[in-house]
Amino acid sequence: MKINVGVFFGGRSVEHEVAVISAVQAMNSMDTEKYNILPVYITKQGEMYYNPAMLDINLFKDIPALLKNSIPVTMIKQGESFCLIELKKGLFKKTLSFIDIAFPIVHGTNCEDGAIAGWFELLGIPYVGCDTLSASVGMDKAAFKYILMQHDIPVLPCVTFHAKTFTLEKQVVLNTIKEKLQFPLIVKPVNLGSSVGISKAADEAELIESIREAMHYAEKILVEPAITDLREFNCSVVGDMDACDTSVIEEPIMTGDILSYDDKYKNGDKGGKTGGKSSGMASLKRKIPADIPPQLRQQIETYAKSTFQAIGANGVVRIDFIFDAKNEQVYVNEINTIPGSLSFYLWEPKGVPYKELLTKLIDLGFKRSRTKENLTFSFDTNILSQGGAFGSKGKK
Repeated sequence: MKINVGVFFGGRSVEHEVAVISAVQAMNSMDTEKYNILPVYITKQGEMYYNPAMLDINLFKDIPALLKNSIPVTMIKQGESFCLIELKKGLFKKTLSFIDIAFPIVHGTNCEDGAIAGWFELLGIPYVGCDTLSASVGMDKAAFKYILMQHDIPVLPCVTFHAKTFTLEKQVVLNTIKEKLQFPLIVKPVNLGSSVGISKAADEAELIESIREAMHYAEKILVEPAITDLREFNCSVVGDMDACDTSVIEEPIMTGDILSYDDKYKNGDKGGKTGGKSSGMASLKRKIPADIPPQLRQQIETYAKSTFQAIGANGVVRIDFIFDAKNEQVYVNEINTIPGSLSFYLWEPKGVPYKELLTKLIDLGFKRSRTKENLTFSFDTNILSQGGAFGSKGKK
């Protein structure tokens, strides 16, 4: 009997379209002899629709037409089963299918940040990828840095602050940044990926402009030093806390001072096909494998595994590194807990076909679920039935 895999993709995020590309790539690469694929598209408004034809990327060129021909759905738990339910005017109508495991392919806030993992945890359904804690830590660039510092993994220093604080106390924030860091600087929204809202500032005027740009995308902002003699490297990791492995290392090719959204998704053949899959992150210009000495390669691989384990990651991630070529120092920059294109292009050169990678991720999801079955989350005894034991205000 085939396993029903519910692929949840899209979401309320500025990285919505990137997630659609990643999901279509994955669904077209899954082993259909093992899995029934149930595409569940999450709109930018947070509504969910099911349509088995959603494996065709061209359908997403006209979203209103796609939704008109799709079924509004939600997922609920009934007994020990997880049901994909058709909705009609907000009411349950009928069960369309059962789901054995959820496979989230979402990027950015309101989904990759642990929100969708939390929903799966609440239902108790097996799911692929990082759990709520590791996903939220991975999305928050500041929290991620602080955790890595505790594990002696090198990261750049930073200053973080809330957008409201900058609005009310602009000069205080600017003075703090200038006291702790030196220009040039990189300004980032603290919880976005795909290089959205990131810019470089050479002086105070540009810093103010960069902060205001980042404030369009997040309530919290991070500022860190910009490496002038910069090279960037990416390495994917697959596994769990028991064991993990690293992919080949790539060096993305930048067209400017930073690796931008356009570099990642608009340069190359995003709109075309690569081996039957929409290109997405696979269209980025890059060197695979990166032309680096063995010692640096080993260092990156070691830090990649240590980072994966430090946040308790699961499934596939991509860890981005910054290399200061002048000082020959490598830093962990950030982690993508659901990376664009699921980083399949970093595993294929290592002899791992995309189909095999996806099967590995599903197996890891089931493994974690089996482990959790041995844990206690509730007691059979209902203390509320003991009658008046806690008084009107209750106790804890």
